Amino acid sequence: MPYPEKNLVLAAVGAFLIIEGDEESLRPFRATTGTLLVDDVEPYLERLLSAGAEVVGSLKQVPVGAGFTARHPDGAVVEYVHHRPAG
Repeated sequence: MPYPEKNLVLAAVGAFLIIEGDEESLRPFRATTGTLLVDDVEPYLERLLSAGAEVVGSLKQVPVGAGFTARHPDGAVVEYVHHRPAG
C-alpha cells in the first residue's frame, strides 16, 4: 500500500510490516527493529510503559490505522500499528 506522505510503500506479511523506499525516505525508520501489526495499540502501550519501555514515537494516525514506537528495556525499538484495512 502506498504511503505517499513519507514517499514509501508498505506491505503486510503476517503480523509484520515491510517498508520500501529510497535511502532518504527510509532514514527515519532505520533505528526501528521491526513493525508489528496488532489488533489494538492501547494495551501494548500501557503494558510497555509499565514494563519500563520508553515511547520514542508518540501514538499517531498512520495509513493503516494508529501506531506508536517504543524502545524496550533491552534497547530494541519496535513500532506497533493497529491495522485497519481499507474497505
